[in-house]
Amino acid sequence: MNKRIIKNVPHRLETVFFSQPLYFVTFNTWQRAKLLANEHVFNAFMEYAQKNAIAGRAIGRFVIMPDHIHLFLRMKEEFKLSDFVRLLKHRLTKELYSIGFNGKVWQPGFFDHLMRSSESYSEKWQYVYGNPVRKGLVLNSEEWKWQGEVVVIDRVGDAER
Repeated sequence: MNKRIIKNVPHRLETVFFSQPLYFVTFNTWQRAKLLANEHVFNAFMEYAQKNAIAGRAIGRFVIMPDHIHLFLRMKEEFKLSDFVRLLKHRLTKELYSIGFNGKVWQPGFFDHLMRSSESYSEKWQYVYGNPVRKGLVLNSEEWKWQGEVVVIDRVGDAER
């Protein structure tokens, strides 16, 4: 593992992070418009995710809600998270425009959380996985069609598949 030395950071933090950063990312539609939970957006998302996995930007588990997206992303440090999200939003906007939508799609920015090795990817996923049930969209999480796992991300290793 390539260690970076960061001045003025306690030594205990050197072992807290994964070998490649693992992010939990959320971004929302403009004014929480219900645009996303459909086959067109899902297919465009999957296409983008699969192309990026080949390039070292791996989406693990994800949920596409009507007005926001949650995803887990592992990528090499040389890539910028903001570029990844910007390009994903662009791809999904293009898809929405191709099916007739012509308004503003996204709220500016996104929320991201860098997962620490002490945090449980599985526990965080279970919370996200339950989102469609908590929102009253389905009775069981398994029924929500707009979710999945593009690349298996283990807790401490690199993306697999």
